[in-house]
Amino acid sequence: MNHDWHGSRRSAHHGKRCEDEDVRERKKKRERERERERVSPAAERLRHILREDDEPTPTLFTEMDTLQHEGGEMEWKESARWVKFEEKVEEGGERWSKPHVSTLSLHSLFELRTCLQTGCVLLDLEGYSLPQIVDDIVEKQVQKGLVAPEIREKISFVLLRKHRHQTKKPIHRSLADIGKSSPSNPSPRSASGVHRSTEDLRSRQSGGLSKLHPSQCRSMNDISVTPSSDQLKNKFMKKIPRDAEASNVLIGEVDFLDKPFVAFVRLAQAATLGGLTEVPVPTRFLFVLLGPNGKTKSYNEIGRAMATLMVDDLFSDVAYKARDREDLIAGIDEFLDEVIVLPPGEWDPKIRIEPPKKLPSADMRKSVFSLNELGQPNGNAGGGPASAEDEEMPAPHELGEELAFTGRFCGGLWLDIKRKMPWLLSDIYEGFHIQSISAVLFIYLGCITNAITFGGLLGDATDNYQGVMESFLGTALAGAVFSLFGGQPLIILSSTGPILIFEKLLYEFSKNNDIDYMELRLWIGLHSCLQCLLLVATDASYIIKYMTRFTEEGFSSLISFIFISDAIKKMTSTFNYYPIDRDFKPDYITTYRCDCLPPDQVSSLAHNASSGLGIDNITDYPMFNFSAVDWSQLNKKDCVRFGGSLVGKSCKYVPDLALLSFFLFFGTYSMTISLKKFKASRYFPTKCRALIGDFAIVISILVFCSLDYVMSLETPKLHVPTQIKPTRPDRGWIVMPLGKNPWWICLASFVPAMLVTILIFMDQQITAVIVNRKENKLKKGCGYHLDLFWVGILMAVCSFMGLPWYVAATVISIAHIDSLKMESESSAPGEQPQFLGVREQRLTGTLVFVLTGVSVFLAPILQYIPMPVLYGVFLYMGVASLHGIQFWERIKLYLMPAKHQPDFAFLRHVPLRRVHLFTLVQVTCLAVLWILKSTMAAIIFPVMILGLMVVRKMLDLVFSQHNLAWLDDILPDKDKKKKEDEKKKKEKKKAKADEQNSDEESKKPREIPPSVKIPLDLMNPNPPNSDPSVSDLTFSVLKIR
Repeated sequence: MNHDWHGSRRSAHHGKRCEDEDVRERKKKRERERERERVSPAAERLRHILREDDEPTPTLFTEMDTLQHEGGEMEWKESARWVKFEEKVEEGGERWSKPHVSTLSLHSLFELRTCLQTGCVLLDLEGYSLPQIVDDIVEKQVQKGLVAPEIREKISFVLLRKHRHQTKKPIHRSLADIGKSSPSNPSPRSASGVHRSTEDLRSRQSGGLSKLHPSQCRSMNDISVTPSSDQLKNKFMKKIPRDAEASNVLIGEVDFLDKPFVAFVRLAQAATLGGLTEVPVPTRFLFVLLGPNGKTKSYNEIGRAMATLMVDDLFSDVAYKARDREDLIAGIDEFLDEVIVLPPGEWDPKIRIEPPKKLPSADMRKSVFSLNELGQPNGNAGGGPASAEDEEMPAPHELGEELAFTGRFCGGLWLDIKRKMPWLLSDIYEGFHIQSISAVLFIYLGCITNAITFGGLLGDATDNYQGVMESFLGTALAGAVFSLFGGQPLIILSSTGPILIFEKLLYEFSKNNDIDYMELRLWIGLHSCLQCLLLVATDASYIIKYMTRFTEEGFSSLISFIFISDAIKKMTSTFNYYPIDRDFKPDYITTYRCDCLPPDQVSSLAHNASSGLGIDNITDYPMFNFSAVDWSQLNKKDCVRFGGSLVGKSCKYVPDLALLSFFLFFGTYSMTISLKKFKASRYFPTKCRALIGDFAIVISILVFCSLDYVMSLETPKLHVPTQIKPTRPDRGWIVMPLGKNPWWICLASFVPAMLVTILIFMDQQITAVIVNRKENKLKKGCGYHLDLFWVGILMAVCSFMGLPWYVAATVISIAHIDSLKMESESSAPGEQPQFLGVREQRLTGTLVFVLTGVSVFLAPILQYIPMPVLYGVFLYMGVASLHGIQFWERIKLYLMPAKHQPDFAFLRHVPLRRVHLFTLVQVTCLAVLWILKSTMAAIIFPVMILGLMVVRKMLDLVFSQHNLAWLDDILPDKDKKKKEDEKKKKEKKKAKADEQNSDEESKKPREIPPSVKIPLDLMNPNPPNSDPSVSDLTFSVLKIR
């Protein structure tokens, strides 16, 4: 009975599930049908020709030439060009204008639409030379009755005139022509020029040339067949992407036409048409517009509209894939849907709009749903309703498959090895770049400065059991091994503050309990190594995916502030060693003197014996005749050496080294910041600016080291050990595991090792997450498990050798990435260089740590580097690592009035008070971490990082998931719920909108929208009373969707 009841329950459940699936399928089908009804005909047409699986089309270089009549001759002169933005030929300055955004009149777009509707459209024309193409165009026009046969040769003659580009100066203008005034009324001159050309043409025909086909008559072809030397040497080719093709727009007015001659041609294969284009780029598209006299401005605006369309990402795809004339019209309609109209009285059309720093992606326009989805235009002005882009949720924070839980023993480690193996060879040869030299020198100076500082503090904390020498060797060994074999070689290993606190507490515990410090430290290192390997084997790095931007930014901001604080503290400590002489009075300069007074022999002997000065240099001190010494002539050093006393106000004078040190410190930082920004300046060529930007830190260090050398003052210098030997004489390079401590120490050290493991795990993995951010565009993947594996192994090796423990250094790793960023080289004029990613390789990190190891032999050179210069480098590292952190940007919002705040995306979707509340929570957490860091409680710092994750979890109770999606990231367990909520919300909105539309349609009768005809008076070659079939050009119905 019970079995039957369960069976009937399962069948009912199965039937209900099938019924639910049927309901969902019917809903999806109805949604697709509604979508088809809502999409415009133009969008529906573009759906079929723009497919995601199609290969990308080439980039188009567009050139517009206008027909000029000068000196009775005709020629085509280049007037503008486009790669992405428009550049005009400025006649007065004989140069190209600055690249700017094309501003088009809406009327010119309507006229262009009509031109394509009424003109000749030739798609996939087989053409290999300009005369042949011109013949085919004219022949097609004659066949369709658009052009009278008797003017066929005149059109061919005009289209085959020579093209003069901006790189060439006019050869037919003599010195006598310079004094002539510019033509104010072009019509008479144009007429005379054409009449003369027509007369020449008739004379050629009377000489028997009329028997030849126009394309065979070489006297009519005034354009070169092959590219000229000027074209081949044109440096503008560097700005055009490889495999680019050209589209040529020819605009002119002649007196033998009574209506416009329009042709749009797409060649089946791109062909180099001699001197037609400024650069030797094969032509794929040709647009010709010849019309009657008197409408130059109208023709130029139509040509500019056509050229602007050709460089538009979506329309260029349409032009390449169009099957007929209607596809091109649909492309223009889509462009018109995106157009935003500016009121004529609220802006100056003469102002050239600067290109934006970042161009929006065309993928949204190319996607299916962006093409007039829901029956609304895609274009959206600032004051209109929210666009589709604004309504979208931000991209989810995905850490990738590297943190997927495999459930197998060492499964994650094995996947990391398989992921990194194919890149081993490229990790080496991709490092051979001039940019790597700058990165190596920059990171090397940062590493040795950190090693010296940490080594000195560690020596004080452990009574020199570990000192500067151990710090240098440990940094070199651990860093080189990790850079060669680690999962993410861009990470730089270093010692950290919590490790220093732990070492200090461990040494004090060992000293107070008569336990050998080095042996106890060895066992702690071995246990921590085993614990790290256990975490690797069980894929424990999986928990890192629960660390959102809230935790990452809190951790990285803290480390950045520590770097900034330490740099400033070290700089201000210089004022204690070299205080400023505040008692100096310029008016009493005559009273400032310092005399060396001789003591008696007994007091002198006692003084020297107590002070330990250089008595050993005097072989027979009691027999030394002090009376024979001229004490007034002794310098300060000899006076003190012989036991004399210095008396006077100026005896304590010290050169103002503190002020000079501050100048070196702040000058290094300021110059580095300025040179880094120099890459985006307007001075010098692009390559020169890029080189200066890459070597900004090296240049700054060299400049201020040279300044210090010229000043010849004893500023604090970098001191590096000169001998490879342990800092403490009574210890060796190998620590024995047994013999000095009780046996139970081997087991009991497991407990403090757990704290070290948590510290290592959190520091390493959070830094790895920050380095592997998607904003860095890393392509070779990462290896969280492989990184932790090598950190654990190196802990055991360093413990056996008595070297410090090392883990990923956040700020130095960020600086390493920043020094290896790549940008696009061949950017279009006006386009900002695009960030391409980071130069991922193992060479720079390996060279940094090899140089650190051999720094002992470089001591004679390194001793000339002032410490304030290195403190300036530290300050730059800390400030630069704050760049791009949303938390820092939100802190600055507290100081900005609402109307002056930047247009951040999260400010559009989250109320400002909620943004400030979220920032306040982060600031509070950061303050707590800072207080803990400054006390002996810093040893529990890793546990507090875990506390940030708990705080982030509690924020789900205070903030909505929508707000957290914009201010932070959705936690993995909340992501699914969030998507379901958004889906239900969207379905409710659609259902409500459908009900309203159906109600309105039922109340109103269906009516056919009337046709809208806009007369194009500017293109009318005849008076208003002439035949309307000739004088009026209208365009078809434009549906207002």
